[in-house]
Amino acid sequence: MSAVLSPVTNPSSPLSARRRWAALAALMIPVLLVSIDNTVLSFAVPSITRDLAPSGNELLWMIDIYPLVLAGLLVPMGSLGDRIGRRRLLLIGATGFAAVSALAAFAPNAGSLIAARFFLGFFGAMLMPATLSLIRNIFTDDSERRIAIAIWASGFSGGAALGPLVGGWLLEHFWWGSVFLLAVPVLIPLLLIGPILLPESRDPNPGRVDLIGIALVSGALVGVVFAIKSAASGDGFTVAMLAAAAGLAAGYGFVRRMLRSSNPMLDVRLFRNPIFSGALAVNLVSVFALVGFLYFFTQYLQLVAGHGPMDAAVLLIPGLVCTVTFGLAAVPLVRRIGPRRVIMLGLALNSVAYLVVAALGHTGSQTALLTGFIMLCAGVGMAETISNDLALSAVPPAKAGAASAVSETAYEVGAVLGTAVLGSLLNLAYRQGVEVPAGVSAEQAEHAQGTLGGAVQVAEGLPHELGQRLFDSATAAFDSGVTWTAAIGCLLSLLALVVARRTLCHA
Repeated sequence: MSAVLSPVTNPSSPLSARRRWAALAALMIPVLLVSIDNTVLSFAVPSITRDLAPSGNELLWMIDIYPLVLAGLLVPMGSLGDRIGRRRLLLIGATGFAAVSALAAFAPNAGSLIAARFFLGFFGAMLMPATLSLIRNIFTDDSERRIAIAIWASGFSGGAALGPLVGGWLLEHFWWGSVFLLAVPVLIPLLLIGPILLPESRDPNPGRVDLIGIALVSGALVGVVFAIKSAASGDGFTVAMLAAAAGLAAGYGFVRRMLRSSNPMLDVRLFRNPIFSGALAVNLVSVFALVGFLYFFTQYLQLVAGHGPMDAAVLLIPGLVCTVTFGLAAVPLVRRIGPRRVIMLGLALNSVAYLVVAALGHTGSQTALLTGFIMLCAGVGMAETISNDLALSAVPPAKAGAASAVSETAYEVGAVLGTAVLGSLLNLAYRQGVEVPAGVSAEQAEHAQGTLGGAVQVAEGLPHELGQRLFDSATAAFDSGVTWTAAIGCLLSLLALVVARRTLCHA
């Protein structure tokens, strides 16, 4: 079960072993950075809430706009890299990402930060498609390439869990903008050593850059996510249904356009392969589960349990270790029990993790949440690592480039839906459950009902007894929301387990 080579031009001469692994180390810089950026903002939510006072919807858009844009542009940026060179696109993206990160660090209001996150997603989409294609081009030996892809996949899931840890340390010592400014010193080494270590590669027969197709696939993602947010925020059933209809229509138009094209940007016929489709579903749900869990867990540790950013981040270290360890351990485990069973085991762990939180989350038990988080990280590490390799090995060699772009897109869509679905459900349950005591002004009540962070901020400025009543009500509403959110997460993980069992039977 090895990943297959895409139709790329190879370096003029084979790279030495030392240079191959050094090149992989360089490629892990953008992988870690992009995946860290998917979750690092969750840890900065309390600080941003205090300084920028976003609404609940603005808060979700701050988190979601980045992976949403990233997901919508991965396939077209992959096509662009095929044409102009993957290393060149990687370095252009790194330059833009560093520049916009510096601007995001000093955003004066919620709207500016959302805009900055939009452009971070734009340049982040340039970074990701190049990494896996370059790895396949650099590692021509099957066994080496399998290990390299496992490290790459572990970097994705490990980076998602590392985000809160990095964010916690930075927020303990600096202001919230430091979580964005981090990208500048991290990307400088890539810009310096990338041209030296990384060979250039292009696809000799790339798909065309389809502007209409780009608009359709982006519109599909935005429409569906906006519909979810509108329904959860109470903006109205009609608005949500119109957004959903527009998103589904755009998605249908995109599929029809790709089927009719003689040289499509994305060959949607790949989805007829049940192993490929099943692996992508596993990938998406695994990331969905991890990012959605982190959305409420990071808020709980800081706002409910009262931990400082760094103390809260330290509590996540066991989960981070499990993500990377179980991701790498999945490779030899596949040789013993097969990829299907490894993936099913990972999804089963995800389901049990959310079940623990659903059963005990209403008690506000930190131990229960930490146990669930560790189990979830272990499951995600196994399922996501193997699903990536399985998706690549399930398609013909000529389609491997498209398969890698779709696999990365599934990851980012999972990150979007993790906060869009679970985050929106949590916010909805919180708003319905929080009770603002008499004596709180209308403006303060509106702020407290928007987010848990807003309620904590308002409570701190009230007389002790009144503030304590508001805090108790807000945390109880939040804990209740976590219970319902975890129940949904458990059901979705079980559904993915059933899908994997049926679609991966020949894997």
